[in-house]
Amino acid sequence: MPRAALLALLLIAAPSVSVAAQSPAAATAAICDASAAGAARGGPPIEILRALTRTETGRRLEGALRPWPWTVNMEGEGFWFDNREEALAFVRARHKAGARSFDIGCFQINFRWHGEAFESFEEMFDPAANAAYAVRFLNELKAEGGDWRVAVGKYHSRTPEFANRYTKRFDSILASLDPAEDLPALAAPRILLATAGDGPASAGGLFVAGPAHGAPDRARSNWRGGVALSALSAGAPLLRAGRPLFD
Repeated sequence: MPRAALLALLLIAAPSVSVAAQSPAAATAAICDASAAGAARGGPPIEILRALTRTETGRRLEGALRPWPWTVNMEGEGFWFDNREEALAFVRARHKAGARSFDIGCFQINFRWHGEAFESFEEMFDPAANAAYAVRFLNELKAEGGDWRVAVGKYHSRTPEFANRYTKRFDSILASLDPAEDLPALAAPRILLATAGDGPASAGGLFVAGPAHGAPDRARSNWRGGVALSALSAGAPLLRAGRPLFD
């Protein structure tokens, strides 16, 4: 199936409800959940994806831990941008300056290892495409054995120490999710993506997390989105043989 057609189906498949009552910031945060809802039809339960996107990009916003689609982890330092255009400009500038190891979007897909799987940075930031790749990768990891929790640990790292540390945080976030939490905000991406980055700026502007470069073991344990993905064509394996997930 052509990539554009698949993305269109994901957008149509996601639940469609009104977002009129939401603040601009909450509506933007809901984009990741909306895209996860569409992609979840392909495998992982929606709760797994909601917890995963919060583990990868979550920050406190209006009293709740919410994901953020315009998140970039640039070589160990986290940035949360108001809109897609600001995030794209930042990534392009850093890429032009030589940066290659950075993670993008709702599920923090790493550019160094699978940037060629996307046609552009715009596509990497596309929440539907980002979620679709994450779901297919989780499906492959689960097929190796274990439950979704084990797959989530491998999604972060195949090194047990780092996978276990990540999974503990994931478990905490998963346990804190009310089954009904945020579900009314799962507006279809076809609504939200039309206005993302064009409406009023979300609260708080650019947020930056402290760098993890001071200690290599901490930097590695904090590494986000170690996903080695290939093409979106049906049945194509996501893992590239002999290619490391991490530096």
